[in-house]
Amino acid sequence: MSLYLRPTAFVDAPFGYDGQVLRLAGGLVWFSAVEIIRVESGKRVEQRLVPVDRIDEALDDRGRALLARITAPRPQITLGARVIRFDQPSAMAILNVTPDSFSDGGRHVGDPEAAAAAGVAMAEAGAAIIDVGGESTRPGAATVWEGDEIARIAPVIERLARAGVAVSADTRKAAVMRAALGAGAAMINDVSALTYDPEALAAVAAAGCPVVLMHHQGTPQDMQTNPHYGDVLIEVYDWLEARITAAEAAGIARDRILIDPGIGFGKRIAHNLALLNGLALFHGLGCPLVLGASRKRIIGALDNEAPAERRLGGSIAIAMKGIEQGAQLLRVHDAQETVQALKIWRGTRDEALTPRSR
Repeated sequence: MSLYLRPTAFVDAPFGYDGQVLRLAGGLVWFSAVEIIRVESGKRVEQRLVPVDRIDEALDDRGRALLARITAPRPQITLGARVIRFDQPSAMAILNVTPDSFSDGGRHVGDPEAAAAAGVAMAEAGAAIIDVGGESTRPGAATVWEGDEIARIAPVIERLARAGVAVSADTRKAAVMRAALGAGAAMINDVSALTYDPEALAAVAAAGCPVVLMHHQGTPQDMQTNPHYGDVLIEVYDWLEARITAAEAAGIARDRILIDPGIGFGKRIAHNLALLNGLALFHGLGCPLVLGASRKRIIGALDNEAPAERRLGGSIAIAMKGIEQGAQLLRVHDAQETVQALKIWRGTRDEALTPRSR
């Protein structure tokens, strides 16, 4: 029987709640209850809410170890000259150098100087990381030859790295990973969680760099044909846990692993919504949580088929849904607007965390 714990019943601050709340992943979110879920043979056999002040008596040693993982602070990572902390949420801005990405395809193709300038502008707007991609992985996208992918991203990464920007490379291919890291990238973001290329695990392990492992079902060519899950929240959690185990076995330290539930990658709208509602469950994996839903199809589906360029409001709404559940890194197209939203959220949190006489 498998055990899962989902932090819930969030409160703004811990003051006056001694023994009644716990801090989530060392961040700025506190929770006052835990949903205990037990699964056997793929079915939930127990599901109940337990207040934090009674949680210890409800858990065995295995459950207490899982709870300790949920509350433990996430170690910071170093990307070049930049230190990325996870005690508060930050933004990872998307910079696609592709002709066919669903939102910004073609904007920066063939002009690395302009692409790099766009990346620097997003960093100046407050994005902690710039995520550079040279292959679209939208539904139906064709695979790009690794040589073309390297030619697209390496000149951009070189310029960004020289400007002191923290750079991540969004790629599934080991050769592209090595080239990107050689050009100055300091993190790999792999939508296949190092499953697409058999050399990818070894490439990341040898580099010793942080890596984002994202859940997916199928390939970009077929992932939205008929995605199916029995219990999407549990199945995505188990899949990511297995990928973390595989990464550790290959020599990748757990404190260099970030996870992403893969909104829109082999999921129907209902699957995506279930993942967003249950997002806090993934803190049980003990890794920083990345949420990438910016301008995605789920927003258009819930708003009269709004096109990608009119999905800013929905993107911010999902971002706020994520950080209220402790998501540490938001992968977004709209850096300035998202950073502004984070600043407002942080302002409300700072006020809540300032003890005052009443």
